Amino acid sequence: MANMLSGRNLPKLPIYLDYQATTPTDPRVVAAMLPYFTEKFGNPHSTSHSHGREVAEAVEAARAQVARLIGADEREIIFTSGATESNNLAIKGAVRFPGQHRNRVVSAVTEHKCVLESVKRLGEEGREVVLLPVKSNGLVDLDTLAAALTEDTALLSIMAANNEIGVVQPLAEIGALCRAKGVLFHTDAAQAVGKVPIHVESMHIDLLSISGHKIYGPKGIGALYVRRRPRVRLEPLFDGGAQERGIRSGTLPAPLCVGLGEACAIAAAEMAVEGERLHALRDRLLKGLVAALPDIVINGDLERRLPGNLNVGFPRVSGQALLAEVPELSLSLGSACTSAAVEPSYVLRAIGLPDDLANGSIRIGLGRTTATAEVDFAVEHLAAAVRKLRRAEPSRAGAPAA
Repeated sequence: MANMLSGRNLPKLPIYLDYQATTPTDPRVVAAMLPYFTEKFGNPHSTSHSHGREVAEAVEAARAQVARLIGADEREIIFTSGATESNNLAIKGAVRFPGQHRNRVVSAVTEHKCVLESVKRLGEEGREVVLLPVKSNGLVDLDTLAAALTEDTALLSIMAANNEIGVVQPLAEIGALCRAKGVLFHTDAAQAVGKVPIHVESMHIDLLSISGHKIYGPKGIGALYVRRRPRVRLEPLFDGGAQERGIRSGTLPAPLCVGLGEACAIAAAEMAVEGERLHALRDRLLKGLVAALPDIVINGDLERRLPGNLNVGFPRVSGQALLAEVPELSLSLGSACTSAAVEPSYVLRAIGLPDDLANGSIRIGLGRTTATAEVDFAVEHLAAAVRKLRRAEPSRAGAPAA
C-alpha cells in the first residue's frame, strides 16, 4: 500500500473519519429545513390559524417519514432533543410509570453512558439492576440474557449497534425473548437507524431511540418510538404543556423535525446502496492496514458490524500518540480521556482487551462523503505513523500518555 497516492490528486485535508461521533448535515436536509426558519415560522401547536397549521402539517409529515424508516405507525413517534433524552425517557419513564409493578432492569456493560447512568439512577431509587457481560466479539450471549429475564423484570435495554466497536446485536432474537417473558424491550438505535435495516414489528421492539445528527440530520433533534399495541406507558421526564401526546412537553423545533424527517426519508431510499459502498470501503481500509501492519487487532465482531465502522488495536503503540502523529486525519481514540489521564475504554475492557491494547486502539468511522482516495491516504499515513512510533520508542510505545 506504500505510495498508493503517488501521481494522484491528494484528498482535501483534514479527512473526516469519525462518523460514529457525528455526521455532516446532508445538503438536501438543510434545503428542506430552511423555509421553516423564516418563511414558515409558525408555532406547530398554534393550529387556530394558517401559520400554525402549515407548520403542524410539516411536522406530522416528518413524523411519518421517521416512522416509515423503522416500520412504525406515525402515532408512535415522539420528537425529543436527541438520543440521550430518548434513552432517559424510555428507561426511566417505563420503569417509573405508576402501573409498572416489576422491579428489575436489565442492560449490558457496553451500553452508552446515558443508558448506564439512567439504569444506575433507577438502582439508586431501589430497583434491582443487572448489567450483562458481553462476549469477546462484543455481542451479548442470548442464553445469559434469557436467564436474566425473570418474572420481576420490567425492562431490557440493549443497544442496536455499539458506538465504539460497531457490533450489531441480534435484535429480533432479543425481542422474541422479551416478548415471551412480558418484558419491555428498549434499544438505543442511534448508531443503527438508517445504516442497517430495523423493523420494530418483526423485531418485537417496544421502545427505540433515534438521533438526528447520526444520520445526516441536524443536531438537537431525535425521536423515541413508543409502541401502541400492546401499549407502552411512560411517565414524562418533565412537566409542561403536554405536547407530544402528553409524553414530552415543549414547543417542537419545527425546522429540526422537518430535517430529521428528510434525513430518514433519504436513509430509507439510499441505505442499501450506501451500505454496500461503505462495506467495500471498510474492506479496502482493513485490507490495506493488515498488509502494512499484520499484527493489528480488530476489536468487535467483523461480520455483525456497521458497514462504516472499524475499531483497530495497534500493539506497542499509544493511541493518543498515534493520533498526534496524524493531524490530517480526524479519528477517535479507543479510550475515554479525562482532564488528568487516559483510561482504557470500558467497552474495550468489557470485551477482554488488556489495558495496553485498549490504549492503542482507535475508531475509524466511514460515511456518506468518504472517498476511496481518503481511505487510501488514511492507510498510508496510519501505517507510517505506527512504524515511526515503534522505531522511536519500542520499549514504551504501548504505554499510555500521561
